[in-house]
Amino acid sequence: MPTLQDFLRDFDEAFRSRARLASLYSDFRFQKASNPDGYTANTTTWIRALSAAAQAGLIPGPPGAEANTFTLRSGEELARALQTQEYGRPLALGAAIEEAVRKREFVGLKGFLNAKGSVYARSWIPTPWQVVSWTLRQLGVVGEGGEDRLVEGEFVVMANVESAAKAVLSQASQISTSHPSRIFTPALFTSTFAPALEILNLSPTDLSVLLTHLSRDRSAISYSPATGTIKFASPSEPHSSPITDEDVSIANLRALIASLETQTTQLTAQISTLDQKAREAVTSKQPAMAKSALRSKKLTQTKLDTRTATLSQMEEIYAKIEQAADQVELVRVMEASSSTLKSLNKQTGGVEKVQDVADGLREEMTTVEEIGGAINEVSAGTVDEGEVEDELEAMERGEKEKERKVVEEREKEERKVREERDEREAEETRRKFAELDRVVAAGTPVGEQNQQGDSKTEEEENAAKQREEAA
Repeated sequence: MPTLQDFLRDFDEAFRSRARLASLYSDFRFQKASNPDGYTANTTTWIRALSAAAQAGLIPGPPGAEANTFTLRSGEELARALQTQEYGRPLALGAAIEEAVRKREFVGLKGFLNAKGSVYARSWIPTPWQVVSWTLRQLGVVGEGGEDRLVEGEFVVMANVESAAKAVLSQASQISTSHPSRIFTPALFTSTFAPALEILNLSPTDLSVLLTHLSRDRSAISYSPATGTIKFASPSEPHSSPITDEDVSIANLRALIASLETQTTQLTAQISTLDQKAREAVTSKQPAMAKSALRSKKLTQTKLDTRTATLSQMEEIYAKIEQAADQVELVRVMEASSSTLKSLNKQTGGVEKVQDVADGLREEMTTVEEIGGAINEVSAGTVDEGEVEDELEAMERGEKEKERKVVEEREKEERKVREERDEREAEETRRKFAELDRVVAAGTPVGEQNQQGDSKTEEEENAAKQREEAA
């Protein structure tokens, strides 16, 4: 197992930095006024590191005592475990623990176990004077600027307890399938939930702290220290119900079954060991030793048969109890459902009222149909076929008039297009005549006139033809 200092170095980088270590081990109490950020950083680091060390079971305690994971013991042993060769002891460790108490991250063990109200109640919030008084009384701060000395004191680390409670409730919701399965003895509780907490065995102090937190602060269980009975609340209950005599009997029966299962396992292993021992004695030519081993094996086998028969009987009884408990729960649900149905039927007014409502509804629906029929008769009349024919002819004439207008518009558009095209052609012809007249007016030699006589005549004919087309 690592030492406390080795754990802190692995857990937090602050304990691997020379500069941070020098600050953490210095007397930083004066920083609360001059450097609040530095003071908060140091106290927060110490609180987080000490909580993790307690969770790992590395906080030193009295010689021979079991390590606790939910509590932290302050005092000379803790200061000595934190002492280093280079920086000595932490000079403001008391201030860090005082800050944890003020924030309710650490709670005095005796006050935690003896308090009647929840640790989350406002009455647990200490006043400034209570913090100062606690500091002077518990941590031994003597005068202003005096030495920060630690006295013996044990505190509940709330972060560790809350984490454990969450893990227990999560597992309980998975394995508690009936009323008897939610009932435990302390020993059965420890063996059942210790693996979920990653703890080999809960110490008596840890068990008391955890059960107190679950019952008082979370109302998730009922716990009777006098009878040693623990009962989880059912999913349908906001709080766990009080423990009854039946619950105590069920807890004892479950503890007996668990004990018998352990005994049968051990006896089976013992029989196997004795059988192997007898075989080895026969092989080594030691008949007396072989007989002794076989005799012990027979006695152990008899015990195993007895324990197995008892275990089978107890398991059968437990199965009947589970069945009876389920039946009780079923009857309770049926009774509640019956009361609900009775209340709802009472609100409807009974069968006669429902029949009256149905009859009235049918009458009103018949009245609506009669009124609709009367309205249709009033609006109905004889149709004049002549008026229908006249209206149809008017509609046909209107349709033909629309078609005629459409045709006229289309013809008008086509005529306009043709006129524009003819106008363009006439303009082109006039341009050509004007060009011809300019050529004639300019004159042409006689020889060329004779040579071009035929061509000119042809041009004049084309011009004349174009004038005629234009006309």
